[in-house]
Amino acid sequence: MKRICLFMLLACSTFLSATAQEEAAQKAWMDYMTPGPMHKMMSMSTGTWNTDLTFWMSPDGPSSKSTGTCVYRMVLGDRYQESVHTGDMGGMQFEGHGITAYDNAKKVFQSIWYDNMSTGIMVLEGKLDEATRTLTLTGESTDPMGKPLGIREVFKWVDDNTQMMEMYMMQDGKEFKSMEMKLTRK
Repeated sequence: MKRICLFMLLACSTFLSATAQEEAAQKAWMDYMTPGPMHKMMSMSTGTWNTDLTFWMSPDGPSSKSTGTCVYRMVLGDRYQESVHTGDMGGMQFEGHGITAYDNAKKVFQSIWYDNMSTGIMVLEGKLDEATRTLTLTGESTDPMGKPLGIREVFKWVDDNTQMMEMYMMQDGKEFKSMEMKLTRK
């Protein structure tokens, strides 16, 4: 009889422990999938923006200018921000798409970018400095010669109607500013 009671006690203990673990896992999953303050902050950009772009192909090269449009929208239940950029670059029609996420578990922003001027995807990750409203992302892409290309992107919310983005690339072991874009809400 004592063995049966001991067995039942162990079985109940294991069941309760498994149930507690399952509840903890379910709560973690719900927290992971629920949009929070960072997602709400991203959603404030929803709408259409004018873009003024300056870009450089090399550290010593001349700059080129371009204008265009960016449309931001939140997708998949306000979990991700999608951006679609259109315009003209060097006389060629330009279209680029981005997805920005805030990963609740890792506590970082993640970004992917792809456009019609390449066939690869740029992947970046970084943190927000809430005091300055500046997001700094780092990662890499591939240059046209097939080599890894280090990228740093600095995105600043100047005010509710103005955003600035600067992109830096590595060339010969040195970082140089390759792009500067001002976004103004339409």
